[in-house]
Amino acid sequence: MKWALIILNCCSLYSFGGVLKVGKKEAYKSITAAVAAAKNGDTVWVSGGHYFEKNLVISKSIVLKGIDHPVLDGENKYENISIKTNDVVVDGFLLQHTGVSSLVDFAAIKIYNSRNVTVINNIIRDAFFGIYSQYGTHCLIKNNLLTAFSKEEQRSGNGIHCWKSDSMQIIANTVSGHRDGIYFEFVTNSVIWRNNSFKNLRYGLHFMFSNDDAYITNIFENNGAGVAVMFSKGVKMFNNYFKENWGDASYGILLKEINDSYIGSNHFEKNTSAIFAEGANRIVLKKNVFKNNGWAFKIQASCSDITLEQNNFLGNTFDVGTNGSLVLNFFNNNYWDKYEGYDLNRDHIGDIPYRPVSMYSIIIEKNPPAMVLFHSLIVSLMDKSEKVIPSLTPENLKDEHPLMKPLPL
Repeated sequence: MKWALIILNCCSLYSFGGVLKVGKKEAYKSITAAVAAAKNGDTVWVSGGHYFEKNLVISKSIVLKGIDHPVLDGENKYENISIKTNDVVVDGFLLQHTGVSSLVDFAAIKIYNSRNVTVINNIIRDAFFGIYSQYGTHCLIKNNLLTAFSKEEQRSGNGIHCWKSDSMQIIANTVSGHRDGIYFEFVTNSVIWRNNSFKNLRYGLHFMFSNDDAYITNIFENNGAGVAVMFSKGVKMFNNYFKENWGDASYGILLKEINDSYIGSNHFEKNTSAIFAEGANRIVLKKNVFKNNGWAFKIQASCSDITLEQNNFLGNTFDVGTNGSLVLNFFNNNYWDKYEGYDLNRDHIGDIPYRPVSMYSIIIEKNPPAMVLFHSLIVSLMDKSEKVIPSLTPENLKDEHPLMKPLPL
């Protein structure tokens, strides 16, 4: 798989030529002057200090290396660094105070139509957009710390923003306070691995029109509306954590018009809806843990060929919710802590099917204010009777072989 090859190549090295030094006691007092004097293959070493370079444009294949995190200040007017050629490395800077505009996407570091760019070990504070790739290819964005402070989405850009890019590696970054932590649009064959995206205004991850990408071992926590993955196919999501995404229109992850994808070994904990699926087709959800969510899985009638197997459902208010009666999906061998069946032959599989959609969840779907009656006796009686003689809940939405014990996930 292409995304697997990307991970294996993430430590690729460049070889460079001469060294130019920038600092108060060095030959070059400004980074702009050193970059202008550099040749392809050179390294520009920048000593610690505070630099006002307005917009630093890199149009040569060089390494720009910061010592003790020198500060590049955009003065709330400029883009800090603009990369406009291939084979560039930016390593070890503190970039702050980019310009803010409704017409121009200013960024702390922006990649323009370039290949093999490496952006590593930087601290980015108070940026409009943090790291922005526009037509980037085979670029590595790794081990950066991005923090923004805007309170309004209109005044905030995204932390790591990739547009019309291919074979990107987004690895081990920490992003908070932006509009979206990580944003992909028209991005293919790329990997998002070991990132922490939290307390962003809208989405921890916002992903649209991007195919054949993988998200592995990331943490998306306490974001405005959780994570949204939309209008895509061939997406693989492994071993991610979706936590504490609460709100009327919030979820751990929204799957909208997504096809032919795999979601495995993820943890969904304390979200309003762990997964909300609309228009999703041919999706496999396997070995995930759904714990202490409002709704574990809300699956709309527009979904089909969803396979849900070998997952644990623990302590959720509602295990499954839906808005239709015809359900063309397959549930099997999941553990449901609300299952009250029996196992006479002791094969660790329940002898009667489990219907995860409660009558009350159907009522709540149509009349949300009815939630105030949730713990009442009449609601318990209604759900018990519905399990014996189904009338409102979908007849074919059931787990034929529920597990008697949770899986060790």
